[in-house]
Amino acid sequence: MTDDTMHDLRKRFGRLVSAHRRQQQMTQDQLAECADLSVDMISRIEAGKSGASFATIDKLATALKVDPAEFFSAKSALTRPRITKIVTRLARLTDDDLKWLDGVLEAVLKHR
Repeated sequence: MTDDTMHDLRKRFGRLVSAHRRQQQMTQDQLAECADLSVDMISRIEAGKSGASFATIDKLATALKVDPAEFFSAKSALTRPRITKIVTRLARLTDDDLKWLDGVLEAVLKHR
């Protein structure tokens, strides 16, 4: 990957982190505290000046109550917050629960 591509990815990632933080009506200080990161790190990530490790991405996603993939999607669920809420809840289910729920969805949506 070129330096320009990496810079663009960091900027996009940072904008999405910032957008999710603002949607949750959190300050950078609050996010830093919830994610167990420094305010400086949050600021650098949101400005696109620093990348983030998988562990940091997981901390941010947990603190913001979003699926980590939301930070990389060009079409983020920010425009559909209910999707974020549903995906967050689904991520906590066991495989057996997901299988059961899939069957329920099939039955319900078949009649629409």
